[in-house]
Amino acid sequence: MPEKDDVAADRFYAEVPAAHQTFGLKGSGAYDWGMANRLARIFQPADGRTVMLAIDHGYFQGPVRGLERVDLNIVPLLAQVDALMLTRGMLRTSIPQAMSNPVVLRVSAGSSILKELSQEAIAVSIEDAIRLNAAAMAVQVYVGGEFEHQSIQNLTKLVDAGLQYGIPVLAVTAVGREMVRDARYFRLACRICAELGAQFVKTYFVDQGFSTVAASCPVPLIVAGGKKVEERDALIMVERALQEGAAGVDMGRNVFQSAKPVAMLDALNNIVHHGWSAERAWEWLTSRPEEQPAVPSA
Repeated sequence: MPEKDDVAADRFYAEVPAAHQTFGLKGSGAYDWGMANRLARIFQPADGRTVMLAIDHGYFQGPVRGLERVDLNIVPLLAQVDALMLTRGMLRTSIPQAMSNPVVLRVSAGSSILKELSQEAIAVSIEDAIRLNAAAMAVQVYVGGEFEHQSIQNLTKLVDAGLQYGIPVLAVTAVGREMVRDARYFRLACRICAELGAQFVKTYFVDQGFSTVAASCPVPLIVAGGKKVEERDALIMVERALQEGAAGVDMGRNVFQSAKPVAMLDALNNIVHHGWSAERAWEWLTSRPEEQPAVPSA
């Protein structure tokens, strides 16, 4: 028999409807709890935006400048980022296990810069992504590339696996050397990725028509930093992308190849999460002292 319960009726708040809170990220209304929770770790729930740091370049480019020693050059930056995008090799060898940042795990691979990049396959099993506590899995999609069909199949297979275990998929739109980077192309590529189930998409900003790319994609877009440019130009690009519908950035070379990577991340956070203008962030950045590279202790 249950024990006698003398709780007063007013403790049940019968007149107050049960709360039904949903994570307000674009396109996420029908996701399972685990999927939405992982996305809420990547995108700050207060504003639905993210500052991601991409350091997965080595999977096809080798040790690019700034990534020669991930343990020394990147680990000191982790406090300034919402999420870290990298490969399982670097995660296991170079990132402290106590890191609390969500991991966006690069899971596609297949060719180096010496070969045709679009010939990729899924290179990490869903079981290993789970073992590594990945918050999301990233796959390259080469719309218009020589191996377009194969890369799109990689995406669909990964989406199926991710849905089974509640892990979101980031589709990364890749652009071949001979292809035009314009709004028409990115509308096509981003929409295909979303239509096939990607929970968010990484793409490039374009000067003309980026708002149409973001508007036609029913899931969040984050913009890539691309090649290293002047810090002021990178900050202006981020401000414009946000104004035209982006939900954040996933920068690599424009952070870790900067003379002031910590300050650069602070400037990005102030634009993305605190509404600073690019000009204000630039003025603040220029006032910061030069940063010395990390030096290992003897």
